[in-house]
Amino acid sequence: MPRREGMERKDLLKANMAIFETQGTALEKYAKKAVKVLVVGNPANTNCLIAMKSAPSIPKENFSCLTRLDHNRARSQVAMRCNVPATHVKNVIIWGDHLSKQYPDVHHCKVNVSGGEVACFDAVKDEAWLKGDFITNKSWKIVEGLPIDDFSKAKMEATATELIDERDTAMEFLAKK
Repeated sequence: MPRREGMERKDLLKANMAIFETQGTALEKYAKKAVKVLVVGNPANTNCLIAMKSAPSIPKENFSCLTRLDHNRARSQVAMRCNVPATHVKNVIIWGDHLSKQYPDVHHCKVNVSGGEVACFDAVKDEAWLKGDFITNKSWKIVEGLPIDDFSKAKMEATATELIDERDTAMEFLAKK
């Protein structure tokens, strides 16, 4: 379910939990136990968890989720390095969750350069970047003493509250199972 104007993230999470519980229940009841389930709607990991918990007889390894945003970011980074549009980059694979250990794999990636498809490593011509900065986007650190105006502070607090509420709502929902 897409987020609608005026809808809080918590409302979206509740709506999606109901949808993915229904989907999981239907999978449990009607699908072959060998079914493979790919969840792409955000929050993808939470939605996948709800569907999986609602279909307990289907093996957990048959559930996975996809983070399209990370895929698009990886394609865009490669495209910028090759000075081509992102649409000229294909077969980028994202392994893992939307966290620090995620691995954007370009070993199968092809880049359309001057009308021909070239392996990503050959198109980028910088293996150190592909195996380093491209994967890590560096490390982060807390910047102490950064001046934050009242408007930004209020927005940041609202975001933090929203994330905490989403987590709590998901945990409450799962606890009822």
